[in-house]
Amino acid sequence: MSEKERMIAGRLYRAQGEELRAIRQKGQQLIRLFNTTTEEEKPYRTKLLMEIFGKVSGKIYIEPTLRIDYGQNITIGDNFYANFDCVMIDVAPITIGDNVMFGPRVCLYTAGHPIDPTVRTNGLEFGTSITIGNNVWIGGSAVVNPGVTIGDNAIIGSGSVVTKDIPANTIAVGNPCRVIRDITQADKKNWEEKQIAYWAEVAIEQNAEIQGGTIV
Repeated sequence: MSEKERMIAGRLYRAQGEELRAIRQKGQQLIRLFNTTTEEEKPYRTKLLMEIFGKVSGKIYIEPTLRIDYGQNITIGDNFYANFDCVMIDVAPITIGDNVMFGPRVCLYTAGHPIDPTVRTNGLEFGTSITIGNNVWIGGSAVVNPGVTIGDNAIIGSGSVVTKDIPANTIAVGNPCRVIRDITQADKKNWEEKQIAYWAEVAIEQNAEIQGGTIV
């Protein structure tokens, strides 16, 4: 097996080989270009992101700065948003579903190092994949550790350190991150009512503008 194949398979590998060095260098070059773009270059930003990541299924928007290790080991679904200072260490595959939102400084770490110090200093390392489902919201400064799966519709509170799998349809917070409650039909009803009220207010304001009125 090549060192790249060992890395992707989650086995011990050495990162110093020419193949991995070349992939990492290309990713870092693209990241430097992305992180120096301006607000006027949004189409160029999107083009760079399509080159950085292994696969992007649809709409994507990431606020610079972004940090990755390789980039090519990351798969992203449709309608992805990440705020400032996102970090994805992708020595193992990272898979992100549709309609996922990251707050600022969200970090995904797939990398691991041997517990034994002698083996560790010999340069051997390994990675374990991370999977994030559809419709997930991860709050600012949260850390997702190697091997974690976050289920569909889950919410991770800001500052959380996620060390174990989080079930779908739950809210989880803390260090270590723990489920505090399920997301319920009452939540759905509450937020749908707020949404209806919002659009009703917007319609009233727009109607007043058309008629030359003023809303204070």
